[in-house]
Amino acid sequence: MPLPAPFDRLRLPVIGSPLFIISVPDLVIAQCKAGIIGSFPALNARPSGVLDEWLHRITEELAAHNRDNPDRPAAPFAVNQIVHKSNNRLEEDMEVCAKWQVPMVITSLGAREDINQAVHRWGGIVLHDVINDRFARKAVEKGADGLIPVAAGAGGHAGVLSPFALMQEIRQWFDGLVALSGSIACGRSILAAQAMGADFAYIGSPWIATQEANAVPGYKEAIVSGRAEDIVYSNLFTGVHGNYLRPSITAAGLDPDNLPQSDPSAMNFGSGGNTDAKAWKDIWGSGQGIGAVSAIDSVAERVDRLAAEYDQARRELADKAGMALR
Repeated sequence: MPLPAPFDRLRLPVIGSPLFIISVPDLVIAQCKAGIIGSFPALNARPSGVLDEWLHRITEELAAHNRDNPDRPAAPFAVNQIVHKSNNRLEEDMEVCAKWQVPMVITSLGAREDINQAVHRWGGIVLHDVINDRFARKAVEKGADGLIPVAAGAGGHAGVLSPFALMQEIRQWFDGLVALSGSIACGRSILAAQAMGADFAYIGSPWIATQEANAVPGYKEAIVSGRAEDIVYSNLFTGVHGNYLRPSITAAGLDPDNLPQSDPSAMNFGSGGNTDAKAWKDIWGSGQGIGAVSAIDSVAERVDRLAAEYDQARRELADKAGMALR
């Protein structure tokens, strides 16, 4: 579908997904200036009063960029809100988002009609992440403007369904905004997401291995050296199944191939998890697409590479389509 303003001014149809601990203003601002939507979890701003400072800085720096670069304005940004009951900051953080009129809110782990209505009152839009068609329908029924289908292979809390199956089912009934998540790490995959019916590619893990990311050097190096086979799917660390880097699990003294199951009722996201080895801080999240990441780059360099790959893939596909029609 045609993208609404200001989301129609992107260099690439990409949302940089909100990464717990990793996504900070430096990363978000660099993503937006490079022409993709940058985002961060509200819970990354600690203590809670820091969220106001972050949104002030992001808003002011992007406005300054736009004044100085009218021919290539920055992309808008997004804030992720965990809607699960364990997030005792939600109401306060939503008030801060209203103050700064955040353009896009990404909701996770629950869909709430009142949250969607609050965002609509200040003119923002809401995308809700889902792992299956049933949850997608519930999110739209409660007023979400768009969906983020989190398919197999995505970093962090991911589903198990193929992106082909998930997109097919959602597009049978929903014509709103869709950002597809799941192992997207190169320009060719961005184009593939569009071919399946997505408006955006939702990319996370490659941004961990950037200079602006708030990640320890070992985490960044693990992304660069890792492959799809290094990803372990477990619900141990937060109570919800997610994908994590095998080396970090081993470093925590655990056997990646023999992890116990967690009780979903023990879900805890405010502290990063419910085990001694904390998710995201000690146990590093990652998607299966990291084989495409070969170096620690700046965000600008990574977006340049994605754009070149995307353009090349479009040319190649046009050539193949032309041959098929002849």
